[in-house]
Amino acid sequence: MGKTEFKFTSENHYILLQDFLKLIGETGSGGEAKVYLQEVKVLVNGEKEDRRGRKLYSGDSVKIHHNTYLISEDHDD
Repeated sequence: MGKTEFKFTSENHYILLQDFLKLIGETGSGGEAKVYLQEVKVLVNGEKEDRRGRKLYSGDSVKIHHNTYLISEDHDD
């Protein structure tokens, strides 16, 4: 029901939605993510998203069920 910060590390400065779904335990593979996104309402920055290849950048928000995840890149200093 609340907001959860989700930190990722990437050379590309983004994480794919299908990888995000795997990391939070919603799906186990890219194929599962495709089906999942057809069956479950997933909002990225307030808009319905069904593309598993959607790139998520720092500052994006993802809402699934009643949970909102705030995406941020984990910088190695």
